[in-house]
Amino acid sequence: MAEAAYPNPVDSDIDADAIYVETVENDPPVVPEPVPDPIIIRGNGNATIFGLNNQFNNEFPSRLAAKVAPEEFKLSIDRINDILLDTFPLNMRWLICGFLCCCCTLGCSMWPVVCLSKRCRHAVEKALEWENSRLYTKLGLCWRLSRQRCSSTSAMQEYVIRIEEIPRLYMTRPD
Repeated sequence: MAEAAYPNPVDSDIDADAIYVETVENDPPVVPEPVPDPIIIRGNGNATIFGLNNQFNNEFPSRLAAKVAPEEFKLSIDRINDILLDTFPLNMRWLICGFLCCCCTLGCSMWPVVCLSKRCRHAVEKALEWENSRLYTKLGLCWRLSRQRCSSTSAMQEYVIRIEEIPRLYMTRPD
């Protein structure tokens, strides 16, 4: 065990406000655990409005096998797909109406579609937050709706569900 470098209290030029650090050579270096890549769930519907697809793939990813039951995963994805199913037809009607009236209104007829798309996105995000608080945070997972490029060569972006693992805190390890 290494000795601390404390000054002699008899010296007259002691700095009382100085902080001295004791170093121990036997401490192993703290290496953070690697966080695995997130699981991406893409939309697989037949229509996309402003990057948000009308349905997400409910096929169970194999990387979630030991963490989540397939029934819970399917139930969560079905809840999100129900939100999209409820809001998407109205968004599509306003999009068609917006395109038909776009020349007459100088593009202002597209605002309802933008607002409805934003409301749909917020509803999905709220459902994901509820799912996280209900189940997935306890399991060490976090579901998020995030934007991602469709491909590496395309500038188009889409919304995907991103499942990330929350790093575990070790309470037995000293600081």
